[in-house]
Amino acid sequence: MEYTVQKLGKMAGVSTRTLRYYDEIGILKPARINSSGYRIYGKAEVDRLQQILFYRELGVSLESIMDIVSSKSFDYADALRAHRKKLLAKREQLDLLIANVDKTLAAEEGRIVMSDKEKFEGFKQKLIEENEKKYGEEIRAKYGNDRVDKSNKKVKNMTEEQYAAVEKLSAEVMNTLREAFKTGDPAGELAQKAADLHRQWLCHFWDSYTKEAHAGVAQMYVDDERFTAYYDKEQPGTAAFLRDAVFIYIE
Repeated sequence: MEYTVQKLGKMAGVSTRTLRYYDEIGILKPARINSSGYRIYGKAEVDRLQQILFYRELGVSLESIMDIVSSKSFDYADALRAHRKKLLAKREQLDLLIANVDKTLAAEEGRIVMSDKEKFEGFKQKLIEENEKKYGEEIRAKYGNDRVDKSNKKVKNMTEEQYAAVEKLSAEVMNTLREAFKTGDPAGELAQKAADLHRQWLCHFWDSYTKEAHAGVAQMYVDDERFTAYYDKEQPGTAAFLRDAVFIYIE
C-alpha cells in the first residue's frame, strides 16, 4: 500500500506540513517522488512514522528520535516492546491519578473515608514517571536498574509526612545553594551546608549513600545540560559550584 503525503497525514493524524518538515530534516523521507511530483510513502515509511509518533508521545525530541531510528542497531520489534512498556507505565500513572480524583470526590461527598496516604499515591507515581521520562535512561545506565528500582520503591512507600519533608528539604537545598553561590566559595560554611542538605535529600531516594555516588551525581549536574539548565536558570554557574562544594564535602 502506498500513500501520498495527504493520505498519510490524514491516516496518521498529522498535518501535511509536518510530513514535509520531516522530509526536509531527513527524519522521514518519502519512498519516491512520482511523475507528478508527489511524495509517495510505502510500508517502511509508515512504520518509521509510527515510531516517530510513539517517541513524540513519550516526549523525546526530534533530534534524539532521528539518532535512534537512524541507528544501525535500531530494531523495530524491540522498539515496539519498549514503547509498550513505557505506555503501560504511563497508563498506570493516569489510572492512579483518575482513581485518586474519584476517591477524593467520594470522600468530599461523604461516601467514603480517604486516608492521607491514599491522597498522595497518584502524585508519587507521577513524580517517578516524570523522572523516568526525563532522566531514566541515563540514570539506569549509570547506576543500574536494581538501584533505580529500589529508589522508585522508596518513593512509593513514602508517607505524607515524608513526602512533605522531601519537598521542604528540596526547597532548602536550593535556597541555601543560592545564597552560597553569592559567596563564590564552595569550601565556605554556606556551600558546605548546601552540600550536606543535598546529601540528606539524596538519602530520601537512595537505598544507601556513598561518597562516590554523591560525587557522580554532582558531576552529572555539570555534564548533562538538562541538569545544568535547572540549576543555572537563575544563577549561571550554580551547577558547577554545587559540584565543587560536594567534591570538597566528601573529602
